[in-house]
Amino acid sequence: MLTLHTAALLRRDPDGEPVPEHAVLISGDRIEAVGPLAELSSAYAGARVRRWPGTLGPGLLHDRPLPPAPTPRERVHALLRSGVTAVLAEHLADPALRAAAERSDLLVLATAVAPTLRPARRADLAVHGVDGACLVTVVAGRIAHRRA
Repeated sequence: MLTLHTAALLRRDPDGEPVPEHAVLISGDRIEAVGPLAELSSAYAGARVRRWPGTLGPGLLHDRPLPPAPTPRERVHALLRSGVTAVLAEHLADPALRAAAERSDLLVLATAVAPTLRPARRADLAVHGVDGACLVTVVAGRIAHRRA
């Protein structure tokens, strides 16, 4: 199933300038296309459209120890609530924590890699509101967190 994610603004990479009226097309766990909403809507008329408030961009990389919480699952969920979709392996030495991260489909990286929204890459994205709060986190093409 194809899903078109769009927001008021889209940022392709963490340091890039956000652009209006753009979208990300996802098929399964991969990004199929990134571009103007009108073009993608026309080319993929059957795609489900998810419109989000705020700025849509790549999921974040967490490059420090995970936040404290009572359980490994809650520690991972704290990351998802902030828009994180990838974590460095060095911070997952505890087998229970690593298992929780893998069950959540967080991308576990050996070294830091800047997240970007590019075709053929894994569909990891996040939407942040004007106040900086994460509204939605998409991990490998599925919504893993949605702010109520």
